[in-house]
Order: sequence, then C-alpha cells, then structure tokens
Amino acid sequence: MAVRPAPFWEALDPGDRAGLLRAGVRVVLDAGRQFLTQGEDSDHLIVVLHGWVKVVAQSHAGYRALLALRGPGELLGEQAAVERGRRSASLVTATPVDLLQLPASRFHVLARARPGVADALERTLSRRLREADLQRAGITEPVPARLAALLLDLVERCGMPEPDGTGRRIALALSQDDLAGLLLTSRRTVSRVLEQWRAAGWVVTGRQSLSIRSVDQLKTQAFGG
Repeated sequence: MAVRPAPFWEALDPGDRAGLLRAGVRVVLDAGRQFLTQGEDSDHLIVVLHGWVKVVAQSHAGYRALLALRGPGELLGEQAAVERGRRSASLVTATPVDLLQLPASRFHVLARARPGVADALERTLSRRLREADLQRAGITEPVPARLAALLLDLVERCGMPEPDGTGRRIALALSQDDLAGLLLTSRRTVSRVLEQWRAAGWVVTGRQSLSIRSVDQLKTQAFGG
C-alpha cells in the first residue's frame, strides 16, 4: 500500500504551527455536531487537531451523501484560501474533535510571511485534486474491489485492535449509506457485498460498526492476486 503523504498540520514546522495557533481560535465539539453548512457564505479554514470530521453534501432532491472523512492534521475549507464562495459541503463531527478555526485573511498573511504554510496549502490542494481524479477513474472498478480498498484505507487510518485479537475495528460510526456515498454507489449494492463477506467471515457488522476479520482477503479483493 502506498505511503500516505503527511497531512497539512504535520507538514508544518513548529514555528508555522505556532503562528497558526496564534492566528486562530481553538474549538472543541462533541460528536454529531454540524459546524459548517453547505451553501454558507464564509471564508474561514479549519485544521482538525484531534478527532474525525465527515464532509457531507445534500442534493436538491434531498439525498445526503458522505463525500469524505478528514482526520487529525487535515485542512478543511481549503478553497477559502484561494477563492471566496459559498460552501460546497457541510462538515459534521464524526467523533469528539479539537479544531483550529482560521479566518482566511489571517491565513493569507501567514502564508505570505511563512513559505512553509503556503507550501503545505499547495500540497493539500494538489492532493485533493488527485483524490478527485482517482475517485472518478475508479468508478469503473467493481464495487467489491472499491469497497475492499476503502475498508483497508479506513483500517490503516483509524483501525483499532479488537479486545479478543480477532481483527481490527474501524473506530468511526459509519452507516452503509455512508459507505455507499464514499463509493458513489447504492446502499443496496454495499449491503449485498457486506452480506457476502459476513457469511464468509471476513467482516463483522453492527449498527454503524464494522470489524475487519480478514485483511488478506480484502487485499485480494482490492488488488487481485
């Protein structure tokens, strides 16, 4: 599996971090809180210092889809650093979080004064474009392969050992609708694949819980071999 690039916060040196902490406001929120709304006219950026955030979008028809999961060190609302406009998605806390909220004007001043901040922003923007390209390219892959790759990614990012040592639990409350949104497919398709994998003993599912019991089988599904 490819080495994951360092998130925005980890890519900064201590001086850059200190400057951003002085320029921003720390916010602590419980799980399940929406703190930025799709269509909102605001231009602040957010750094996730601790915890996990869901990026969700709602269609005109009322369908709500999970677009991405952002974890510790990641930058949110990064488009506010390059252009002012209405928010394209809402942000909802998936776990308790510690956030740094940065007005775009202050962020711009720091980015001009500290090349490391500007460089980390540029890399974040580039990574998001690459993620979008990969998602579009991957839509032609079979859903089982894409779902297996997604679960392996989640295990790597936020997996926790099960107490009995039988697998790794994904430490986020994710519904089958959430998984379907991340894969750009239907809930029915995700449910059918997970049912097959449960029967085979590869995964164990509960209400918004998921435990991986066979990483090797998921790797075979995702990458062949």
